[in-house]
Amino acid sequence: MGTPSNYALRLPTSLKQGAEQVAREDGTTLNQFIVSAVAEKLSAMKTAQYFAERAQRGDLQAALAFLNRSGGQLPADEDRLPG
Repeated sequence: MGTPSNYALRLPTSLKQGAEQVAREDGTTLNQFIVSAVAEKLSAMKTAQYFAERAQRGDLQAALAFLNRSGGQLPADEDRLPG
């Protein structure tokens, strides 16, 4: 982790109390809980952005042509979905 920096965070009282309770139950500090929550949110947003960008570069027709090509093997019985 880089050099820590401070930020005055204004939370509604009820949200702060809920975060404090969860942090306490988890055995962490409120600061650690907030850092973890921000890291999780950033990760989720960056992951969604990554897949959206990848989807834009995708070629549906090429993918379908690849999947429908001749040759290859059928899925093994244990690879098939039930039903």
